Amino acid sequence: MNDKIKVQFLKKTKIIATISNNNCESDFLASLYWAGMNIIRLNTAHQTPEEALVVIKNIRAVSDRIAILIDTKGPEIRTTESDGEVLVKTGDKLIVKGAKNKKMSSECICVSYDDITKDVSVGNMLLIDDGEVELEVIVNNGEHLVCEVKNDGVIKGRKSVNVPSVKINLPSLTPKDIEFIRFAAQHNVDFIAHSFVRNKEDVLAVQKILDEENSPIRIIAKIENREGIDNFDQILDHCYGIMVARGDLAIEIPTEQIPLLQKKLVQKCIEHRKPVIIATQMLQSMIDSPRPTRAEVSDVANACLDGTDAIMLSGETAFGKYPLESVQMMAKIAWEIGQGHETFIDAPYETSQKVTSYLAKAAIKASLRLQTKAIVADSISGNTIRSMAAFRGKNPIYAQCYSKSLVRQLALSYGIVPHFIEEDSTSHEFLKATLSRLLKEGRFGNDDLITVLAGHFGPDSGASYIEISTARNMLKRK
Repeated sequence: MNDKIKVQFLKKTKIIATISNNNCESDFLASLYWAGMNIIRLNTAHQTPEEALVVIKNIRAVSDRIAILIDTKGPEIRTTESDGEVLVKTGDKLIVKGAKNKKMSSECICVSYDDITKDVSVGNMLLIDDGEVELEVIVNNGEHLVCEVKNDGVIKGRKSVNVPSVKINLPSLTPKDIEFIRFAAQHNVDFIAHSFVRNKEDVLAVQKILDEENSPIRIIAKIENREGIDNFDQILDHCYGIMVARGDLAIEIPTEQIPLLQKKLVQKCIEHRKPVIIATQMLQSMIDSPRPTRAEVSDVANACLDGTDAIMLSGETAFGKYPLESVQMMAKIAWEIGQGHETFIDAPYETSQKVTSYLAKAAIKASLRLQTKAIVADSISGNTIRSMAAFRGKNPIYAQCYSKSLVRQLALSYGIVPHFIEEDSTSHEFLKATLSRLLKEGRFGNDDLITVLAGHFGPDSGASYIEISTARNMLKRK
């Protein structure tokens, strides 16, 4: 087995790369794929549907195994467009007004939320561009805010505006979000990552549109504000997975609290069998440098050590100078951690699927104790496969999927190597074809112990037994 196959298919933590329509040629995407990328993210805040479609077509030309994740804009506030930058000094007084259709200027900083004066009070802080400029509200006259500048800086157009600990009554979905969700459904996108999720209603608003489109797209809830943290458990119950978006989150929550909070959220997701993504500034310096800082390497490594399903690159691959090197570096870190660190997470059983959950845990524990080389299972829904992944075992889980969309869904999950197969009538036929292929690919040898989790009653009935033997013995069976 060559090194490219090892890094792409056998690293346990998956890699998401953000791609811009300005740099999305098929050859470039193929190089990222073989460097270790599993999922491509499209940021719709900076794209039109027509531009996104160009990227999607190029992705599909490379491989139908690459999952596609579309990021919505969500209920956010931004400064409006500007003809130039506004230089500010500590102590300056600025007028801030909700006027989404007006350009901002040095006389008035306009923002995209018309009703900002209704939600913001004297004493609240406005953090612009991820906190690059901090403003304190000293007057609210109902028409506009008067703010005092707390640090020297530059205010630019179309930059984020955060109001920590203040509930902003923006609708969950913008018209552009709705357009993109329907677009995603029409073009077989795999995931919608909804931004600034505050409660379960924000998730259900996206699901309602997907249901109208009869779409199987899975929803990833982006946690990036205080409300999202406060309502995390209810959000987790209604989404497919979670993205911990640390950029905006660290604006609303003290930065020093983020590491422990990140670990807590990852653990909750694992216990609930929900994929979890860690995002923002993971290899930020590689936007301009061919090498990461030691702190960035440790940050990526710690996410992998926690059992995170996926880690994400943003500007590094969207517009950075070293996109390929960024993916290669992230893949090498994930590979080293996956090979050098063994863990077993004693996740609780799923009460709704007791038999499946019990067999999944037993398969992982037996594989660890008997030092098997691989776990093989087939799946229609992916539930059994994700249940096994929750225990974070040592072996790769070779998931044989009866739909190509499931292959791409499982590309987001820890330690799973998904592969599409045609549905067979018996478990033996599926196993024979799978083992023959994996032996040919050099994934293990004839005399290596293999764990099989399968069912006697057809794919619809789920797992009903575990078998452990050598690949040779399993293939000899009639």
